[in-house]
Amino acid sequence: MWEDLIRELYEDAEFAPAASAAEIDQVEGRLGQPVPNELRDLLRHTNGVHAEGQSGLVWSVEEIIESNTQFRHDVALAELYMSFDQLMFFGDNGGGDQFAYVRLPSEENTGVYAWDHETDDRKWVANSLIDYLRRRAGADGDGWFR
Repeated sequence: MWEDLIRELYEDAEFAPAASAAEIDQVEGRLGQPVPNELRDLLRHTNGVHAEGQSGLVWSVEEIIESNTQFRHDVALAELYMSFDQLMFFGDNGGGDQFAYVRLPSEENTGVYAWDHETDDRKWVANSLIDYLRRRAGADGDGWFR
């Protein structure tokens, strides 16, 4: 399902080999948060998706761990921005802005949010990962989420 949908939206999409359940579990172990079911499902089909002009569409397990860890533990970022602990970044726009889930103690999906690196705004942009992929594909330029 994921590859068909993404190919329909992004002609030049590039798919990585699927991530294993153990690799996805590493995200939860390192970040201390459950991976949203829809992201877990996508990663089981492809460990990240890239498309021309769509930098960081959906990151790999390794990128998710590295980026979230950096945002949460960088002292300089902590002085500039609110805490990132409740966010789970999974993609970016190539210009510094990131896309994330807000992780709550409940397993409830709260949708996809954009984090603006200039203003520290955290804005809802999509109901789900599918909605995010569709909105991003239909956008004209990188500012679709503003």
